Formats: sequence, C-alpha cells, structure tokens
Amino acid sequence: MLSIIATPIGNLGDITLRAIETFKACDAIVCEDTRVTGQLLKHLDIPKKEFISCHGYTKPEKVDGIIERLKGGEHLVMVSDAGTPGISDPGYALVSRARKEELTIEAIPGPSAFLTALSVSGLPINQFVYMGFPPLKKGRQTLFRSFAEEKRTIVLYESVHRIEKTLCEIADALTEQPDRIVVVARELTKMYEELTHTTVAELKNTAASITKKGEFVVIIGAQR
Repeated sequence: MLSIIATPIGNLGDITLRAIETFKACDAIVCEDTRVTGQLLKHLDIPKKEFISCHGYTKPEKVDGIIERLKGGEHLVMVSDAGTPGISDPGYALVSRARKEELTIEAIPGPSAFLTALSVSGLPINQFVYMGFPPLKKGRQTLFRSFAEEKRTIVLYESVHRIEKTLCEIADALTEQPDRIVVVARELTKMYEELTHTTVAELKNTAASITKKGEFVVIIGAQR
C-alpha cells in the first residue's frame, strides 16, 4: 500500500495523529529531501526509517523499483518537503504509476499552503483556480494577461527569488483593473507569518517593500 501523507507547511504542531501512526507503521518513506523528512521524524520521536529519495530528477528506473516494492506487499509512505504531496511537486508521477498498476493508495490529509492562504484571505473561495508556479519564460506573459478575464479567485505559488518580479508583471498585466484585490501570504503557520492585502494599483509598491524570505502564496480576487 502507498500512503500519501500531508506534512506541516511550517508549524510542526500541525501534524495529524493519523500521520504519526502511519509513519510508525510503514516499511519505508518516499520523500523529496531525506534531510527534511529526517528532521520531521526526529521531532516526532519516530524511530529511524528507510528513506527513498524521489524528486524531479529521479530516473524512471527508480520509480519502477518503488512500484515493485509496493507490488511485493510493502507499505510505503510518500511525503513532500511540506504540505500535500503531488501539488506542485513530482509526487504525482508515482501516484499515477501506482494507479495504473491498480495498487492500493490512501490519503492521510493535512496542510496545504494554498488552501491555508485562501481560508484567511477574505476573498470568495466558493470557486477558485489554482495555477501552481508561473512559467519561467514561455507562456508567462500570456498567463498573466489571461487573469484579466478570470471571474474566479486565482491562487498561485512563487519563490522568494522571483516574487518581486512576478508581482510587478501581474500589476502590468492587470493595469486596467487597478481596484482588483491581491493578497500575498508569506511564512504561513510560522512565527513571522505575514498576510498583505493590497490592490493592483499598489502592487508594485508591495512588491518592493515585502519581506523577501520564505515561500509565497499570491491570491488575486476575481474580476468584478
């Protein structure tokens, strides 16, 4: 069986009891960064487990090996460095393979950064569209311009290295909608959590002044 475990996005107290029980019971853990997962297990006082690294550069042969272990009856856990596996990380590839092989998969739900940000944004979230990380080059400006016609709340991720550039480019793409609300969330669930409410008209000022640390969630209110 393959257990998909969501792990804390910042505050380690957000781990669930079911996640802890599953960590203890599994045979091995498939993870992005063994150091990050090792620190989590140490914090939870869980005995050392076998780690199987699986990330964006993992070769298909290694995924084949994981699938064979699942077929052999082992109970494996899959985690990302933070949040729910498969959302803007390579975990979906393993889940897809396991589905094709008709293997048993279970979800151990928990934190997700974009859902956490949406829940405190104050923007309508009865309908929203999740964009993941914007493209680095090809299709980037086309994507941002498409936001002008989007009637649902938009949510996306961005790294600390590109957050200022991305916010400025979104401001340029939506220049004819200056009153549109934008929420920028940073360091969610951590001690220095920050949630900034602004508008397209003020977005470039926000981009320049916002603290450049941690991972960011950007939420853009629907076109009104």
